[in-house]
Amino acid sequence: MSNKDKKIIDWAKEVLKIEVEAILGILERLNKEFIKAIEILKSCKGKVVATGMGKAGIIAQKFSATLSSTGTTSIWLHPAEAVHGDLGRVLKEDIVVIFSYSGETEEIKGLLPFLKKIGSKIISFTGNKNSCLAQYSDVTLDVKVEREACPLGLAPTTSTTVMLALADSVAVVLQRLKGFKEKDFAFFHPKGSLGRKLLLRVEDCMRKGRENPLVREDTPVSKVLVAITQARAGAAVVIDKNKKVLGIFTDGDLRRHLEEDPNLPKRKIHEVMTKTPVVVSKDILATEAMRIMEEKKIDEVPVVDKKGRVVGLLDVQDLLRAGIVL
Repeated sequence: MSNKDKKIIDWAKEVLKIEVEAILGILERLNKEFIKAIEILKSCKGKVVATGMGKAGIIAQKFSATLSSTGTTSIWLHPAEAVHGDLGRVLKEDIVVIFSYSGETEEIKGLLPFLKKIGSKIISFTGNKNSCLAQYSDVTLDVKVEREACPLGLAPTTSTTVMLALADSVAVVLQRLKGFKEKDFAFFHPKGSLGRKLLLRVEDCMRKGRENPLVREDTPVSKVLVAITQARAGAAVVIDKNKKVLGIFTDGDLRRHLEEDPNLPKRKIHEVMTKTPVVVSKDILATEAMRIMEEKKIDEVPVVDKKGRVVGLLDVQDLLRAGIVL
């Protein structure tokens, strides 16, 4: 490693050490003020309104987003826009959480009297306990740092890192107190990987209608192959007159039987189908269906309703496309 490269690594390490030490420093400041803030937020009858200017405002946005995804209703409010009409979003039963390291930001100071007039409780994240913001606040959380990681001591770096860490601790504590579970998280993240695993059911990703070839037991294999090809499927389900499963005929079955019988296309499907195949209910989780298919080493499985009637066909490729991976 060249001297230049070593210097770059050393600079990076210095930043990380400064910020780590600052985060560790706030552990001793987790006192009754923190408990009071948690109690106020937990008992909130309205929503949590997060606000702040500049870099602190970005931390406020992240705090609001984290709350919203972990069981606490929250919105982000731009302090400058607030005094131009957006203040109408704030109600008396709301809790306003303000992020401002100096506590003297003009946009924040201009907002405070109006929040008091509305009657909302105020929780502040600030590095100045004697600031205007702290004086207006019902609870002040101290995020004072010894120095910024910026070599000029100007760009908010360490201070915003500490704000973020303390804000995350508030959000996570609230999440625990509210008993917010994986299934709740998944509900707010239906398009995320966890949401798919915990919410997606077989019915949501199975093939149905024209994509689900159903044939009767006396159908010639040749016609079954046509049905499979037209449906662009990997199998056909053999059913009786009540749509109950009698068997399944897959691409794998075709290859195996062709090796033994060149007259296979002329035979009836009931002679070569796999009888009493594994089936899954349309109501089970897609992850459970994937587990069953992996355990049984099968790629296609008929899907049935509560009465045992075939309603779809599930292919392992359908599960992979849906993002279901065990």
